[in-house]
Amino acid sequence: MKFFNTILILICFCVFLFIFLFKSLIKFLCSKRQQLPLPPGSMGLPYMGETFQLYSQDPNVFFSSKQKRYGSIFKSHILGCPCVMISNPEAAKFVLTKAHLFKPTFPASKERMLGKQAIFFNQGDYHAKLRKLVLRTFMPEAIRNCIPNIESIAQECLRSWEGQEITTYLEMKTYTFNIALLSIFGKEEILYREDLKRCYYTLEKAYNSMPINLPGTLFHKAMKARKELAQILTQILSKRRQMKQDYKDLLGSFMEEKEGLTDEQIADNIIGVIFAARDTTASVLTWIVKYLGENPSVLEAVTEEQESILKSKEESGEDKALTWADTKKMPITSRVIQETLRVASILSFTFREAVEDVEYEGYLIPKGWKVLPLFRNIHHSPDNFKEPEKFDPSRFEVAPKPNTFMPFGNGTHACPGNELAKLEILVLLHHLTTKYRWSVVGAQNGTQYGPFALPQNGLPIRLFPKK
Repeated sequence: MKFFNTILILICFCVFLFIFLFKSLIKFLCSKRQQLPLPPGSMGLPYMGETFQLYSQDPNVFFSSKQKRYGSIFKSHILGCPCVMISNPEAAKFVLTKAHLFKPTFPASKERMLGKQAIFFNQGDYHAKLRKLVLRTFMPEAIRNCIPNIESIAQECLRSWEGQEITTYLEMKTYTFNIALLSIFGKEEILYREDLKRCYYTLEKAYNSMPINLPGTLFHKAMKARKELAQILTQILSKRRQMKQDYKDLLGSFMEEKEGLTDEQIADNIIGVIFAARDTTASVLTWIVKYLGENPSVLEAVTEEQESILKSKEESGEDKALTWADTKKMPITSRVIQETLRVASILSFTFREAVEDVEYEGYLIPKGWKVLPLFRNIHHSPDNFKEPEKFDPSRFEVAPKPNTFMPFGNGTHACPGNELAKLEILVLLHHLTTKYRWSVVGAQNGTQYGPFALPQNGLPIRLFPKK
């Protein structure tokens, strides 16, 4: 009996010793973590931080000056959020692919306007389900059937611009908005287009505003428009349920009973998809028009490629309407898109949030801080691209070095709609280059910012049919 008591005492002693050592280890690791320095950098003014410095000038100037002073990882304070910014490919890949350490997020203003249950702000099983539904609508197998409708929208837009002075960016926003609605609502989009446009255009004006919900502020007006948008979507959902039809568009996927999405979740994600599908693609198209106009040899090569598609159709007696196979015969045009994405870097950065304290390269990234991979810096680094400021589509005849070209992000949160974006750009460029010529109105050498980089004044041009 005494022997067993001795064994029991030893076991208890070992258990207590293990608990003591384990707690000591945790305390040591925590104290070590607390001793890690924050990345170097400045936080700017209270609350406002350095928001104005970032959005009022060339992001290249802001980020490059910070990088030159502090290195490839530094801290700042943007849109009310403490941030860590990273500007090398390996660090960007680390942040974008470690979903268990960094969740996707946006500034509070954008999160409230889009809706907290949108795909951008979530991870895990819910995000995986949403991504599956979006990909099901936007994968090549699905969007190849949309080409006739996309082509019709492109031709309608171009005809409406003939002989007029237009602001390229504004007109491209209309084009991409209509295609976004097409992908969401199918052919029914025409029924809701004007009401959705009116509300969304009010909403978008406040995307990078401070989240101050007081009467008269942009944010307050945006939140009222957002509420009206949700009401319109609720009416559409109710009407569809009464019709009891099988819809193949994105809204139809969201509405499937087996997916179990609430009306609020559907509304958040519809508004989010419009946001993701519209402004960025419109910005890319605007820059392409500018770069083609400034590079006659590139424009000539693209035009010849597109005209050869038409010629082959005429010789074979085919319908002139574009097909999915035709879009695979546009390598030069595709490289123009890639180079535009690199040089213009429409998305200068993206937002992630540390879900726990993270140590990286000897620095502490505190839980809750935003982390910004700087795509623009990576795309414009001479270490990654020779003569990075030069517009040279031929550089993409050879694949770029890994993680140096990320126009659509990386990891599980990479843009699921990138195939649709490429398709609508190719379709419009086919008709633009084969049927029209254009000239820029006024001197357009400057760049404006807020939030996307754009040619000065949105690139005013005058469009004429080819004789």
